[in-house]
Amino acid sequence: MTRALRFFALETGASTGFCNATAKANDAGIGMQAVADHKYSIKRLTITSINHMFNHMVELNPAVLNDLFRALADPTRRAMLQDMANGPRTVGELAAPYAISLAAASKHIQTLEHAGLVRRQINGRVHTCRLDAGPLHLGAEWLAHYERFWTDRLDVLEAILQAEDSTKAAPKASRKSRTPRRNP
Repeated sequence: MTRALRFFALETGASTGFCNATAKANDAGIGMQAVADHKYSIKRLTITSINHMFNHMVELNPAVLNDLFRALADPTRRAMLQDMANGPRTVGELAAPYAISLAAASKHIQTLEHAGLVRRQINGRVHTCRLDAGPLHLGAEWLAHYERFWTDRLDVLEAILQAEDSTKAAPKASRKSRTPRRNP
C-alpha cells in the first residue's frame, strides 16, 4: 500500500488494507491522483525535474570512501601499505617492524582488505598480502575536489594580500620622494 493510500485510509477511517483503502477512495469519488495529492502526501517534498543535475561527489559510494579513510586513519596500516608497495609481504613480515602480534597484524590486514586495498593469497599456513592501490584513486578523486576549492580560495587570499601590500608600499614611496633630502 502506498503512503498516500495509508494516509487516506487513516484520515477517512478506512481499514489499512490496500483494497479497502482503494475502494474507500473510489466510493468517495476520489481518484488515485487525488489520493496522492492529499494534504499528508509526501509528493510535495519530492521535486521532479526533467533536467537532472549530475554531481559526481554524490555518485561516489560513501561506504567505499568511509572504509578507505577508516583503513588509512591508522598509522600502522599506512606503514603496512607502504611496505606492500615494495612487493608482497607475509603477515609475519608485516607484523615484525611494529612489534605487534600476528593476530593484531591480521586484524589490520582485514581492515585493509575490507577497504579493497589488500589482496590476500593463502598457501597452506602462509598468508601473502599484496597491495591493490585501485581504491586509492577514489580517495584521491574526492580529495582533488576539495583541493581545487582550497586552491581557489588561497589564490583569492593571495591576490588580496598582494593588493594590500602594494597599497601600503605606494604611500611610503611617495612620501620619500616628496621629502627633500638634507645634506649635513
